Amino acid sequence: MEQRKFKKPGGGFRQQAPKPKASSLVIGRQPIVEAINAGKAIERIFMLRGATGDIIPQIKQLADQYNIPINLVPVEKLNGLTSANHQGCVAITGKVSYLDLQDVISHVTEQGQTPLFLILDGITDVRNIGAIARSAVCCGAQAIIIPDRGIAALNEEAIKSSAGALERISICRVNSLLKAIDTLHLNGIKVIASEMEAETKLYDCQLQEPVAVIMGSEDKGVYPALRKASDTLFNIPMAGNFESFNVSVAAGIILYEAMKQRGA
Repeated sequence: MEQRKFKKPGGGFRQQAPKPKASSLVIGRQPIVEAINAGKAIERIFMLRGATGDIIPQIKQLADQYNIPINLVPVEKLNGLTSANHQGCVAITGKVSYLDLQDVISHVTEQGQTPLFLILDGITDVRNIGAIARSAVCCGAQAIIIPDRGIAALNEEAIKSSAGALERISICRVNSLLKAIDTLHLNGIKVIASEMEAETKLYDCQLQEPVAVIMGSEDKGVYPALRKASDTLFNIPMAGNFESFNVSVAAGIILYEAMKQRGA
């Protein structure tokens, strides 16, 4: 969520995330189970640390089945989300429905399309994610793969930044990007990663083939283990000696190059 600044008594500022709207919460154990089973998009579950009871294992099993992150938190966190009887569990609903990666791959190939996917690693600015999704839809990418942690929530601000593109492209949330790469490789999809120091130029990559592109955060780049698991590292040539492109701009350049190579 967007971080906002609030004045502290005596001067200075502190960072505080805005409280979720009541309408975006599912409160209580059984309501969470029912919401998941009904197919409601759940962004995250906050569970009391040390919570026990008959339904707790069921919630954990469903969360694992549908790749829903669970944050184990103190009671103060839950009380800060709602004044209702939360029974140690509060879920935040999402605006985006998440799909299984293998199901998406199968659907894309069955439609006779050549997979063009994006993998987002550590991108925490919702505006960047929104802009990336917009470029992805415009350039014909079929899916965006995200981890269940360490990435900005796909909330209303992200959807607004994407001009609705996040609701028009398949989003696959996985508990391990490395496992996702394994799945892509098993399906004949090459994985390439944007890396400033790489020798291969973007325009030398064979983007007309089935491919997934990893985009890393602007400050840390692509996680080393993901770079190692990639088939190719490439860079985007720049005319001037400047730090780098913004990640959403870089994604747009890469996607456009892929669209051009594919003859669109």
